Amino acid sequence: MARARRNMSYKLTGLHDRRSRDLPFNAVLAEVVVDNPLALDLDEKIVAMRSIRNDPLGRLQAHHQIDEAQYRGGRAYQNDWERAERGPQAMDPTREYVDGARSREPITESQRQAVLRLNRVEHELGTDGAALVHDVLVLGLTMDQIGQRRAVRTQRWNDYFARRFRECLDRLALVYGFATDASARRR
Repeated sequence: MARARRNMSYKLTGLHDRRSRDLPFNAVLAEVVVDNPLALDLDEKIVAMRSIRNDPLGRLQAHHQIDEAQYRGGRAYQNDWERAERGPQAMDPTREYVDGARSREPITESQRQAVLRLNRVEHELGTDGAALVHDVLVLGLTMDQIGQRRAVRTQRWNDYFARRFRECLDRLALVYGFATDASARRR
C-alpha cells in the first residue's frame, strides 16, 4: 500500500512561532516585549501577547498614551491596593467551631506598609484624584462610565477626566520612585 503524501511546507522561520492562532471572538490583545524566561543571556527579549480587555493600564500603554513610568506607578498602586485589601474570607472547616466566632488574622507588615503608601498617595493626589485613580485602576471604569457616575456626560468632561488621570499617573510615578520631578515636568 502506498504511503499518503503530506502537503506540509517545512519553513524553518515559522517553526518557533508559539503565538496562538485561535483566539476568542472578543479578545483584545497587544504585543509586549518581555524577558525570555528560557534564555541563557540575561538581556534576551521575546514578543508575547497580553490581554488588555479588562486592563485599563495595559490598554493605555499599548496605545502609547502613557509611558513606562506612569505604567509602573499605576501597577504599584494596584499592587498596594490588593495587598492592603482584606476582603471576605472563606471559613476554614479544619478549625474548631466555637460559637461562630473567628479570631481575626493579624495585619502583616506588608499590609501595614501598603496602607501607609496608599495614605501617602491619597494625600499627594487629593480627594478627587484619589477617587479617579481608584475608579480606573481598582474598579476598571472607563472615562465615560466615570462621567456617568458623576452625572456629567459630555466629551469635554471625558477629556478632562483622561487628562486628570494622566496627571495622577505622573504623581504616582513620582511617589513610587519610577520618575523624578524633572522628568514629570518635561511631560
